[in-house]
Amino acid sequence: MDPANISKVKQLLSDKDQPIAIITHTNPDGDALGSSLGMYGFLLLSGFTNLRVITPNTYPSFLRWIPWQEKIIIADQNPEAARKILSGASIIFCLDFNGMGRVNGLENSLRQSSGTKILIDHHPQPTGEFDLMFSETRVSSTAELIYDLIAALGGENMIDRRVAECLYAGIVTDTGSFSYACNEPKTYEIAARLIALGVDAEHLHRLIYDTYSVNRMRLLGFCLSERLKVLPQQGAAYISLSAADLERFNHQEGDTEGVVNYAMSIENIHLAALFIEKDDHIKISFRSAGKVDVNLLARNYFNGGGHRNAAGGKYFENLMETTKRFENILRNGQV
Repeated sequence: MDPANISKVKQLLSDKDQPIAIITHTNPDGDALGSSLGMYGFLLLSGFTNLRVITPNTYPSFLRWIPWQEKIIIADQNPEAARKILSGASIIFCLDFNGMGRVNGLENSLRQSSGTKILIDHHPQPTGEFDLMFSETRVSSTAELIYDLIAALGGENMIDRRVAECLYAGIVTDTGSFSYACNEPKTYEIAARLIALGVDAEHLHRLIYDTYSVNRMRLLGFCLSERLKVLPQQGAAYISLSAADLERFNHQEGDTEGVVNYAMSIENIHLAALFIEKDDHIKISFRSAGKVDVNLLARNYFNGGGHRNAAGGKYFENLMETTKRFENILRNGQV
């Protein structure tokens, strides 16, 4: 981490009574919540008294065990409170997103706030609209970056079991239980330190991955038996779900988390996608292996972005037109 930026953060954090906001991206995942609440816990234990955490919308039920999650202000449920927090904050930590457009309805409030905006993120191609940036694409997760920042600030002694659980959850979910985006020894070293601080890795794995509802399991079976399409010549596979499909299985936020990875599990498949019908767009998740760059695929064709091997986007046609566009892009060799 840039020592000059660390010095600036130390100076900015000299007043422990100032209002500080922590915000993450829309549709927050394990890394978004883990990094945000890990940062919250560190600041809280360091003596800061005026802290708020904001998510643009709600988060999956399998993450509701994370320490301090009850402190979160969910903006689409309480928009006025979220906007007021952003407008009054002297520092805004922007975690796990690379551009202000990723906070959806809070974008204008974030831009217009006079608070110092500090980006901490591991996605490529961050926009240059933040006052300070800690952007490292090689790390596994933003949670890992938060650990690095805490250490650089000399605050490792403030990492208790609760902070450790938050950061571990961010790392383990953004690496698929250490199955991708984790080829650096440092990731495992940090995970080991967090376990030494009290994380029960087996218990957290059960909380994250072994608390599926019956409806979620039946939806997964339906995805694989009825909605999986394989394109062997292109080395690709995808799953598409209509609004009616989701309603049939009483879909809850987070029920489709990780479904795209099942398509990636097929032999000789190097690119997988999940298409989900929303009210006014199709939400898309991409995964890939090797040199297949789904960040470029999402950016160039589907109004999105992300990492080389994991990205997302959205498209404003119907489900059939969206999957047809995807297939045509592959057949024309545009990936």
